[in-house]
Amino acid sequence: MRRTAVLGSAGTLIAGTLIAGAIAAPVANADSRDQGWSEARGARIAAERAAKQGIDWADCPEDWGLAKPIQCGWVTVPLDYSRPDGKQIKLAVDRIGNTGTKGERQGALIYNPGGPGGSGMRFPVRVTGKNPLWAKTAKAYDFVGFDPRGVGHSTPISCVDPQEFVKAPKLDPVPDSEADKRAQRKLAAEYADGCAERSGWMLPHMTTPNTARDLDVIRAALGEEKLNYLGVSYGTYLGAVYATLFPGHIRRMIVDSVVNPSREKIWYQANLDQDVAFQMRWDDWKNWVAKNDATFHIGDTPEKVEAQWVKLRTAAKKSPIGGVVGPAELIGFFQSAPYYDSSWVPVARTWSQYLAGDTQVLVDAAAPDLSDTAGNIRSENGNAVYTAVECADAKWPTSWKRWDRDNTRLHRDHPFMTWANAWMNLPCATWSTKQRTPVEVRTRKGLPPVLIVQASRDAATPFEGAVELHKRLKGSRLIIEKDAGSHGVTSLANPCVNDRVDAYLLSGTLDSHDVTCEPHTTPKP
Repeated sequence: MRRTAVLGSAGTLIAGTLIAGAIAAPVANADSRDQGWSEARGARIAAERAAKQGIDWADCPEDWGLAKPIQCGWVTVPLDYSRPDGKQIKLAVDRIGNTGTKGERQGALIYNPGGPGGSGMRFPVRVTGKNPLWAKTAKAYDFVGFDPRGVGHSTPISCVDPQEFVKAPKLDPVPDSEADKRAQRKLAAEYADGCAERSGWMLPHMTTPNTARDLDVIRAALGEEKLNYLGVSYGTYLGAVYATLFPGHIRRMIVDSVVNPSREKIWYQANLDQDVAFQMRWDDWKNWVAKNDATFHIGDTPEKVEAQWVKLRTAAKKSPIGGVVGPAELIGFFQSAPYYDSSWVPVARTWSQYLAGDTQVLVDAAAPDLSDTAGNIRSENGNAVYTAVECADAKWPTSWKRWDRDNTRLHRDHPFMTWANAWMNLPCATWSTKQRTPVEVRTRKGLPPVLIVQASRDAATPFEGAVELHKRLKGSRLIIEKDAGSHGVTSLANPCVNDRVDAYLLSGTLDSHDVTCEPHTTPKP
């Protein structure tokens, strides 16, 4: 969950051929038991149409940054699946063919990187960029990416002017007073209003179940009888909902870094759980920085590193660094360290250089670039989709007293992300359109074994989420990367994980029991 990026305070930026076989018989009543007969019928109609139409593949538009031999195309889906003949929207998709022989080909592998709001369109670049972790899989599969509804090129939504969205410095997410809280509440309500004003026609339909239906239409348009799917972070929840609605349409499914699919967790409680996990991983990073003090000179104990962090936040609050980097911007930059091990060295190095007197290096890393209009549009769009999907998927508390009580309590022991996360999600308390009841994720007839991969100390998607999904999907297998916390395990070099991912995708092979792997190599300065 989130998530390819995380936000701090509200508005702060803190992924055919066999047409005859493309429609698998729908599992009786699976979709209808959760969301209604009309949506199930609409999804079936849309998939049948897509199977007949296919996808007109062509070179990707030059400004999409996807060079040949990657190809791009469009898939048409209903805005509202209960009205399949009503307004239609277009979804952008791309692909690169399998690198092996025709006989080695096993179909298309569709990818979602998370969010909500992440684009999967860079997935084929793993092939053109010759990523060694995916070389074996690329021989067997076309790599297919897509922009989910509302994202990027797929009928994008917006909640605020992108240039205004990225302006800095923002308010410090950690409130000092009731007045600070009132200011943040006002920003959150204004953001919700902006979403309604700019994208209100899309908001009721920006749900995970609808994106799962879109995924099934894409499957059909590709000419695939069954889905091969890789979902990371929020993409795991998308996969879990798809598995519930379309269990008989799945061939292979890998979910990596798992969102807890419990109805009680989606989405308010999931974000509170995330605050606890972020503090844990922030503490892991501080320990690592302290052990490498000979390189970074930040502090030789975790306590000294924390003291430097508090000192930095305090100074930036009093006088934003370079006039633009305040506490909110610092969180936006530093949070990448708890997210990804690949950020441990760059973030520590930047901090070290700042402490040595290089202010500009921190400004360049943490401040927005107002000249990057395309990037700012992507950032604003990603945040809009994140908010729209989470707000529409589930009913959120409307009582400010509850938000204030829960986040004040959590902040005492988990201060790194708690209030920043609260303000990012608070627009859901005043959301203008219907909020639904989440799908009850469960095993249904026809579901094949699903492979679940999870690091034990993940910050963005706490470990308990993988355990919960494992319980709900009978026959699934869980690979645990113990004592590790980098988000997105399948993208890391760890043979214990990589070999099992390949075996599952290439031959359907799974271990007879769950597996615990040693962690991947700790970053070295």
